[in-house]
Amino acid sequence: MDTTKLSSKGQVILPMPIRAAHNWQQGVEFSVEDTPEGILLRPLKPFKPTQLDDVVGCTAYTGPTRTLAEMDAAIAAGIKASHDRD
Repeated sequence: MDTTKLSSKGQVILPMPIRAAHNWQQGVEFSVEDTPEGILLRPLKPFKPTQLDDVVGCTAYTGPTRTLAEMDAAIAAGIKASHDRD
């Protein structure tokens, strides 16, 4: 078990193995909750949760359904066209 100390400024340093295990980098924000067992830190999520209905509007394609092969061919044609311009 790792230990840490409270600084004169009220700061607590989380031990490196814990930061590394959670991939917490400098600047991560936490919510702080006082619980009967002690203090609970929860990392804040950088973006609010979204639902599919919130973002599905950006898929405005209303044409016929395309196969993966057709999509791959269109992507390849677009790449070829952009390289032919150079």
